Amino acid sequence: MTDMPLILDSHLDLGFSALQINRDLTLPAASVRVGDSVDTQESYGTCTVTLPELRRGRVGIVCGTVMSRLDASDRATRTGMYNQQQCHGVGRGHLAYYQALERLGHLRILHKRTELDEMASMWRSARIGLDGSGPPLGLVLTMESADPILSPEQVPEWHALGLRMVSLSHYGTSTYSHGTATEGGLLPPARPLLAALKAAGILVDVTHLTDQAHWELMDIYDGPVCASHHNCRALTPGQRQLTDDMIDSIAQRDGVIGTAFDSWMLDPDWRRDLRACDQQSGATLQTVVDHIDHIAQLTGTSRHCGIGTDLDGGFGTEQAPRGLNTIADLQSLVPLLHDRGFSDDDVAGILAGNWLRLLGQHWKDSL
Repeated sequence: MTDMPLILDSHLDLGFSALQINRDLTLPAASVRVGDSVDTQESYGTCTVTLPELRRGRVGIVCGTVMSRLDASDRATRTGMYNQQQCHGVGRGHLAYYQALERLGHLRILHKRTELDEMASMWRSARIGLDGSGPPLGLVLTMESADPILSPEQVPEWHALGLRMVSLSHYGTSTYSHGTATEGGLLPPARPLLAALKAAGILVDVTHLTDQAHWELMDIYDGPVCASHHNCRALTPGQRQLTDDMIDSIAQRDGVIGTAFDSWMLDPDWRRDLRACDQQSGATLQTVVDHIDHIAQLTGTSRHCGIGTDLDGGFGTEQAPRGLNTIADLQSLVPLLHDRGFSDDDVAGILAGNWLRLLGQHWKDSL
């Protein structure tokens, strides 16, 4: 099939899903679901993302995270650690998993701008089997919470390994900044880290920053920024979402915002005190398009809109928009976007082109 557009998903915790949840991502989602225990199902939901599902949906390029943070109280994700050395170890473990998949031909970690361009070109015409067989996926290495970076001096090492996007924080307070569910701003180590990231051409992801930290970063940092998986506070209240002023600040830097698919960022009535399996989301794929359209209407262009699903980032179909079975169903966005008045070029940009442009503008092959 070649009639489906290329999709670039700017936020997938594939390493987390494989190593912390213990899923074999080389299998179809249906096979993973059969193997999941009841505890896994209740804790993480019904699997939506595997490599065959990505191929079936022509999600040919993904931003795959290494993810660990300072959080001694973490009992849910098994990625919250007591110190940075542990965070570094978890992050390198996620990278090692991607390297193993690459060794087996399942994906390619993209190190050069030409590799990014070639992967996009190949996937636009790739033949995909009904079983999800096809060419290797392209993986852009990203980091959710910068705690695995032991110091600014280590940034070139991470860059050589393929790192091209970094968020300073996650939940709680990191080495570098306050994050989701806290109050406060950037911390002293942030400034030298930001300088090192700018020098390396690594995008700074503002996702999970507190409001104070967001504006402090925008004040002291003039390098490229993005939001890998963020939604609109005007539609879904809460600190985790972006205010209209924040959206404008990212657009003014020519950044891109990847709309996330987690129901607690889409459905204002979603209750985080209940298990996902004990409630039903009010969000649909139309709700996802609402957030994309809000950004486009606010900024006057679709140039800053992207897709950053966060699917299987600790939640499954129960906490995803209704009507989505696996990530292959992202192709259902195409007619919905057209119905909102987005042109073919707009849709191509939202699904992949805007992220490809932003990455390509700042990508440095070597330091």
